[in-house]
Amino acid sequence: MKQISPNEVESLRKQGKELSVIDVREAEEVAAGKIPGAVNIPLGLLEFRLQDLDKSKEHIVVCRSGGRSSMAANLLEERGYKVINMAGGMNDWQGPTE
Repeated sequence: MKQISPNEVESLRKQGKELSVIDVREAEEVAAGKIPGAVNIPLGLLEFRLQDLDKSKEHIVVCRSGGRSSMAANLLEERGYKVINMAGGMNDWQGPTE
């Protein structure tokens, strides 16, 4: 599984890259702040929302610390999606939130 650091994600954002970020935390956690533009799909609902994800894009998967996003990335990879796990999760995120 590919990994990316929070700093690398923020660098790509600052460069104006169009990113597909999937936040797999629960809604209560996301309410405290998420990466701007991230789509919240809690891990427990992910396999029921696969039709909402574009298989032609690479998706960056995020959670609080990297554990749930790793599970989500494995699930998506098994189903043919291109994914990168954001190591360290939102605990290590230094960029802006919304």
